[in-house]
Amino acid sequence: MFSQRNRVKCGTAAVLMVAGAQAAWAQESKMVLFKVVTVKDEIIIGLSADELKALGGADASAVAHALAQKGDMTVWQYNVHRGQNGELQQAPTAKIGLLANSSLRVEPYTTPYTILPHQ
Repeated sequence: MFSQRNRVKCGTAAVLMVAGAQAAWAQESKMVLFKVVTVKDEIIIGLSADELKALGGADASAVAHALAQKGDMTVWQYNVHRGQNGELQQAPTAKIGLLANSSLRVEPYTTPYTILPHQ
């Protein structure tokens, strides 16, 4: 039979494993938002850690440099929406194409809302 002490140890280990798995998932699905200022408007885009790694950096200058080098990029546009529970969330709304010649600058963007990952 398990003693009370062994049950507590097993329970603690299980809680830590679940918390670690959730933290790893949150880190993997972490989105970074950027504001792209164009000739006509401003667009909020979201890139995952893998997408940023493929671009060669994790900051606005890496995104701007990649856009200038490639000439165009396909990204997810983000907007504020209400979630199922009624709270505001920054969510992907459309996959769009950015053109380097109409994009004036790329800036980091912060939001107080939960950022949902795209597919």
